[in-house]
Amino acid sequence: MPSPDLSDAEIDVLLEKLDLEAKVRLLSGASVWTTAPVPEVGLRSMTVSDGPIGVRGGTDTELEPSAALPSASGMAASWDEDLLARIGALLAAEAVRKRVDVVLGPTVNLHRSPLGGRHFECFSEDPLLSGRLATAYVRGLQDRGIGACPKHYVANDAETDRMTVDVRVDERTLRELYLAPFEAVVTDAAPWTVMAAYNGVNGAPMTENDLLAEPLKGEWGFDGVVVSDWGALHDGEPAARAALDLAMPGPDEQWSQPLVEAVRAGHVPEAAIDEKVCRILRLAARAGALDGVGRAAAPSAPGRLEDAAPLAREAASAATVLLRNDGLLPLAVEGLRRVAVVGPGARDARALGGGSASVPLPYVVPPVTGIAAALAGRAEVVSAPGAALSDTLRPARADELAGPGGTTRVTVRWLDATGAVVAGQTAGTAVVVRLQDAVPEGAVAMEVATRFTPDVDGEWRLGVVGFGTGELVVDGESRARGEVHQEVFDVHEVFQAAPQHTAVLPLRAGEGVDVCVRYAWSPGAVLLRGGLVVGPPRLPAAEELARAVHLARGADVAVVVVGTSEDVESEGSDRTSLALPGRQDELVRAVAAVNPRTVVVVNAGAPVELPWRDDVAAVLVSWFPGMEFGNALADVLLGTVEPGGRLPTTWPAATADAPVLSTTPTGGRLDYTEGLHVGHRAYLRAGTEPAHWFGEGLGYTTWAYEGLEVPPHADGSGFAVVVRVRNTGARRGRHVVQVYAARPGSAVERPVRWLAGFTVVSADPGESIEVPVAVHPRALRHWDVEAHRWAVEPGDLVLATGPHAGDLPVTETVRLVPAAGEAAA
Repeated sequence: MPSPDLSDAEIDVLLEKLDLEAKVRLLSGASVWTTAPVPEVGLRSMTVSDGPIGVRGGTDTELEPSAALPSASGMAASWDEDLLARIGALLAAEAVRKRVDVVLGPTVNLHRSPLGGRHFECFSEDPLLSGRLATAYVRGLQDRGIGACPKHYVANDAETDRMTVDVRVDERTLRELYLAPFEAVVTDAAPWTVMAAYNGVNGAPMTENDLLAEPLKGEWGFDGVVVSDWGALHDGEPAARAALDLAMPGPDEQWSQPLVEAVRAGHVPEAAIDEKVCRILRLAARAGALDGVGRAAAPSAPGRLEDAAPLAREAASAATVLLRNDGLLPLAVEGLRRVAVVGPGARDARALGGGSASVPLPYVVPPVTGIAAALAGRAEVVSAPGAALSDTLRPARADELAGPGGTTRVTVRWLDATGAVVAGQTAGTAVVVRLQDAVPEGAVAMEVATRFTPDVDGEWRLGVVGFGTGELVVDGESRARGEVHQEVFDVHEVFQAAPQHTAVLPLRAGEGVDVCVRYAWSPGAVLLRGGLVVGPPRLPAAEELARAVHLARGADVAVVVVGTSEDVESEGSDRTSLALPGRQDELVRAVAAVNPRTVVVVNAGAPVELPWRDDVAAVLVSWFPGMEFGNALADVLLGTVEPGGRLPTTWPAATADAPVLSTTPTGGRLDYTEGLHVGHRAYLRAGTEPAHWFGEGLGYTTWAYEGLEVPPHADGSGFAVVVRVRNTGARRGRHVVQVYAARPGSAVERPVRWLAGFTVVSADPGESIEVPVAVHPRALRHWDVEAHRWAVEPGDLVLATGPHAGDLPVTETVRLVPAAGEAAA
């Protein structure tokens, strides 16, 4: 089979067949999700798709259900590179099913501040952890013939004014923190693409920034395609002179005829255009999109949703972090007669974060459903919400929808100005999201038809969501109608503050109603989002709380599922507080007061305040756990599996305690004045205690650290240490062994300590194991600002190991010397 990496000579032959107009046409997309084809050289269009927790699909497949894995923060909580590689492989199979060539993920920006609204989509606060997990994820995808796209390069660590903000960060901090995970994934996994962010860095938008050339393409040797975030091309000519290769979506007016004219006028060198085209041709070869050139790797067989469920369930349990346990967990099933599963997430669990990281779900197993199934025939499960996250209605779940004959859940009809149908589609969701460019030609409105079946009796709220004109028809009768238009397009409003026109209907559990949503979007809308939203019956707040407390009082165990809503944690906006929305804290306290056997499950993608954490028997963090939430939670609660997670980010006790709270620019600038000290590093420098440390998490057994063996001296090329740990508990367990480094008396500013290595181990009760942990060269060096290069400072490096960043009982010292030819500070 021909090599997928084209030789220079082969590329030259193809370039000679392309005139300038054809070359420029390749540099922006042909549509929202596809690249431009060039049949004359055998180049087909390639399709990209949002990830990173699933594969939504291209234009024609966006409404087909997609397997949904845990949020990236949940994946990172596993600290498990093998799991991340298997997730990448699963997503590769999903991509084949969805006819996708490149998955837009993983997101490797850091959790700089807990107020960052999109941190659920990012791995962690630590560059080493994020880089290694991203590397495993990318390899899992690309080893099976599907491209990856690490994003958003670089310093895209908050959402406020993300399109225009200029991040100011010093050279050393940029290198050691924010570029570091990108360097790891580029040099260790060779992704086919990298996405340039919306924001600017140190005075220039990232799509025009010199950082695309150096260090990305030069020092690191990245030979793939740099693609813009969608709509991130600010100015055509500077971006063309810079190292941006592909502008999305397309066609982009700035990179069409104006770019041709700029080249002919000498404002942009044609050699710069040729370099970009070469990279796109190389991507096409790797993806099997170029005639006569074999793929980089044989693609997976198309994925099946039913085959994805076991890994989705395993990943959700591996992500679950046990922060407190007074011995209640795992639950002894033989002692259970009644279990109360209460809280706003008990029945309406949030499986995914909001925005581009969402996919159309095939189903979600709510906690009450998963726990009831696991306890069927052994214990009664009762449930009540107890409190509300938000007054906003939610999209109907897949299990609540059915079409004629129960086969097709939803029918979407696209209508022209006369009301005639111009296109039809079956779908798995009743809320349709489309960029205007992807709407069928001639359509100005749509109808979404389905049969909605409630699972409880009561006064349900049904409605239509979306900017524009919406009408709700139930059993042939118009029940709600409204019209609201956006004055200025704002994607945050589309996803988090879109108008809802609702009606209250008395419905009975198991008895469906035919629903038709008629929706006409605003003229000129960039992106439309419209469809059916629902809200379950709700008692007055005091009665709702009292009902949940009553159920908890009469139960052997109370499980309270709390969390965040899209109003406070989603792409498009940052958070203003880490407090749980609504009366959820009051609910937890009230339940714990009547039932000492209370387990709280936190359904959130990033840190929240837990003011009651010492007043309950157990606390679990589930993150946004994907489609198998309830089943995975039941596995953990009942001890079928151990909660495998460790925190990938530090959790403050209160919002004000967080060391970095700045996410809002001043005068268009956001200054990273904290430098190297984010997350656990900041707490260590300040000498203060967070609520829960980076790396913290309990299991269902206990561990003792018995020794740390280090070499007497080492150079900057890296080395291995051996940690001896013993399982001192009564059952087999899983543990994350963490090694941290410190440089007392350093001549340069350092964190108090930083993560230097980690690995996941398992051991039987009483078993002592010797665990090799690699200390990577990247953990030993610092950026020499004066010389503009990496350096290793000779002297004593103190290594420490223990259960988390705040508890490292075993230490040893290694003498560092520079390697041959290596700079010494």
